[in-house]
Amino acid sequence: MPTVKRPKKGSMAYYPRKRASRIYPTITVYPKVDKVKPLIFAGYKAGCTHAIVLDTRKGSPTFGKEIVVPVTILDCPPLKVVGLRVYKNTTKGLKVMTEIWCKELPKELSRKVKVKGNEDKIKELENKTFDDVRLIVCTQPILSGIGKKTPEVFEIGIGGKDPKEKFEFAKSMLGKEINHKDVFREGELVDVVAVTKGKGTAGPVKRFGVKIQSRHAKQKRRHVGSLGQQRPGKVRYTVPMAGQLGFARRTELNKRILKLGEGGIAPKGGFTGYGIIKGNYIVIEGSVPGSKKRLVMIRPAIRPKTISMHELRKLVI
Repeated sequence: MPTVKRPKKGSMAYYPRKRASRIYPTITVYPKVDKVKPLIFAGYKAGCTHAIVLDTRKGSPTFGKEIVVPVTILDCPPLKVVGLRVYKNTTKGLKVMTEIWCKELPKELSRKVKVKGNEDKIKELENKTFDDVRLIVCTQPILSGIGKKTPEVFEIGIGGKDPKEKFEFAKSMLGKEINHKDVFREGELVDVVAVTKGKGTAGPVKRFGVKIQSRHAKQKRRHVGSLGQQRPGKVRYTVPMAGQLGFARRTELNKRILKLGEGGIAPKGGFTGYGIIKGNYIVIEGSVPGSKKRLVMIRPAIRPKTISMHELRKLVI
């Protein structure tokens, strides 16, 4: 009989395994939403704690009882809309037609953005045809407990089907702020996108979970058994080898928002390694990628679970 072999340990789903190009991610895929509204929000990861909720899952041993669940708290100061970007669909995908920037940009952006306000171009776009419009926003970390001034700049998509409606919405939002309640509601399923914790260089055992060899295998233990076949004479990229571990862009699907809070929240002395949340915050059930103080992107769930509303967990404490 043939030898029974186990499946290969370690996921090959993410290649190449290297450092993310930027400490906060770019989102290029958006869910289809009929309502004209922003589709992305961002917050700084403050820390983790637990919450007491009422279990409403039918069939659960703790149905109807209070249970403790882990939660992650994000510090979410409002996003400032500083511009809009118009796209035209081509054979190679969406191509930027033009950008419109506010005349009065926040002074904290002076080191990051070297553009002049060109709101006068809005009238020129009213008679042109285009396929998509997105907002250019910046964070306001000075309003958070993170203790830094320079904001992050990125673009966010707009829901809806008609590009003209998107353009009118984007035009009305220039220079204004977007709050977390303008994008989400409590109990909604969302996807979180962030750059994971960086752990430096690691070997194949920790990086891929390969088996620790006996001493008789090349007089080594924490190494992969073979680098590949004799022909062709090269090492394939799929061979588990030492390299970068962590600090990669990752997306986690279907996280539930338990609470959209206002007015600040913090334990005595603030969150360890972060500080005190002064304004808006979001409580998400479960864990979120990234270290403390890292910017986390949140979007409506692109592949939501089929859960009825009566099965939602209600926050009681």
